[in-house]
Amino acid sequence: MKRSDFHKFFKQIGPVVLPVIHVKNYFQVTENIHKIISEGAPGCFLINHDFGIDEFLPIITKVRHKYPSLWLSINFLANTGKVAFPILSELSSQGCEIDGYWADDACIDEKGKNLEAKKINQIKKDCKWQGLYFGGTAFKKQRVVLEDQYVNAAKYASKFMDVVTTSGVATGKEAKISKIQLFRSSIGDKPLALASGITVDNAKNYSEVDCFMVATGINYDDNFYEIDPIKLSKLLNVCRQIGKGE
Repeated sequence: MKRSDFHKFFKQIGPVVLPVIHVKNYFQVTENIHKIISEGAPGCFLINHDFGIDEFLPIITKVRHKYPSLWLSINFLANTGKVAFPILSELSSQGCEIDGYWADDACIDEKGKNLEAKKINQIKKDCKWQGLYFGGTAFKKQRVVLEDQYVNAAKYASKFMDVVTTSGVATGKEAKISKIQLFRSSIGDKPLALASGITVDNAKNYSEVDCFMVATGINYDDNFYEIDPIKLSKLLNVCRQIGKGE
């Protein structure tokens, strides 16, 4: 996927804001999705911090049934595409189409072998799951990638995923601008997503990023689970300004 195709798909000129909902239960998810839709964000991610996949799946299915046309993506916490893609394929066969998968760890080897990334890629092909793959690269809470290897990591990542995805050092921590610049220059025309530390105040510093995957920056203060619609609205407005070149 090219950057231009990514933006056309979401009908956004500036960075695409995809809120991340830390799932507690079905009703909490739907309340947050209502805010997302009301403020005009084009979709969202659901992630299961508090329980396992088996408990997560019925919530996903129920949410999809309620919002059949919402762009809906998933993160099975701490699970790579090796686990996720067969599950997503099975959901699809049951009529529950999931539009994207975000893996914290895409298993990219900056030294070039990428044996695990190749296996994951083959599993995705074999499963015939058609969603967008957001692959964590030099990502928070994963194996540390040295700064002088960012270029290699990003370059290899661009071969194995639809949207190259990186972050700061931890949840809520903004990424170094230099890191984003290295990633942007290394992945050619691939979309780049940033999954930590984005706020209304710093979003314009990351104008080269195509997608903001954001939770902490749009949640109520000191609240891990609930989106503040005012913060979300302000961030969406800033991203529109970025798209206009303001």
